[in-house]
Amino acid sequence: MLLAVDAGNSKTDVAVLSGDGAVLGTARGGGFQPPLVGVAAAVDGLAEIVARACAEAGVPTEFAHVTACLANADLPVEEAALRDGVLSRGWSRSVRVHNDTFAILRAGIDEPRGVAVVCGAGINCVGMTPDGRTARFPAIGKLSGDWGGGGGLAEEALWCAARGEDGRGEPTGLSRALPAHFGLETMYALIEALHLGRIPMERRHELAPVLFRVSAAGDPVALSLVHRLAEEVVAMSSVALGRLGLLDEPAPVLLGGSVLAARHPQLEERIRELLAARAPKAVIGFVTAPPVLGAGLLALDETAADPSAAARLREHYGA
Repeated sequence: MLLAVDAGNSKTDVAVLSGDGAVLGTARGGGFQPPLVGVAAAVDGLAEIVARACAEAGVPTEFAHVTACLANADLPVEEAALRDGVLSRGWSRSVRVHNDTFAILRAGIDEPRGVAVVCGAGINCVGMTPDGRTARFPAIGKLSGDWGGGGGLAEEALWCAARGEDGRGEPTGLSRALPAHFGLETMYALIEALHLGRIPMERRHELAPVLFRVSAAGDPVALSLVHRLAEEVVAMSSVALGRLGLLDEPAPVLLGGSVLAARHPQLEERIRELLAARAPKAVIGFVTAPPVLGAGLLALDETAADPSAAARLREHYGA
């Protein structure tokens, strides 16, 4: 038996698989956040979800191999610590830990070859080839040179809207649309509400869709932010393709996460335009399959399963 885990910041999916790709049991739980609770507590939470999946499958928590695609496994040292945590549970002597972005990449390709850019709350990019080579970025925010994601877009939109209202910046419809989302009339009122905690800071993520609506209405300031995100997506994907030696041959560039999967026309058009210039042979695709499928496929890859096993697993998830 194999264990496949996709653990994101907001939810965790677990699947118990047979070696031929059949899904024997599944379970879902909350987010996986070792930076907040520590590795041991995070893995304890994961263990409860694994136990439920095994109970559904009617099998013990013993596996030939475990593939765990985990949020916050952004650096090799973090992957190693999380692998040690998973090994400590005694589920298997064979454990492979990946950043959760690899699950999205593998879910969207028929073989482990290509690049994926994921843009949800944050932004990340990974790539892989069948011989085991990978390309990735630290993806821990501005500290590692990142720009974008729903959170980053919201911050930039607030910055532009504040300056547009008080005259330091270019006038923009964001100055009206962002406070209106919260039932307020001015950016000053929104700034005050956020600063004093009347509106929780985490609700800023709600503003990314507002930004796209204002951009679609023709606002040049909002459009500039949408285009900047396209530039970041193309910069990450083309660099990853180059590191893997895939720039000169057809290779998939898969786009996923809530921001990219929404397929905003202005964003998608700009990504296609820029990628055609920097990586003309790249083939853009969108990932809508559940990431736990990718974790399962990676587990099957590790065990050199017959191709029919991957097909059976994809069929189960409707991919």
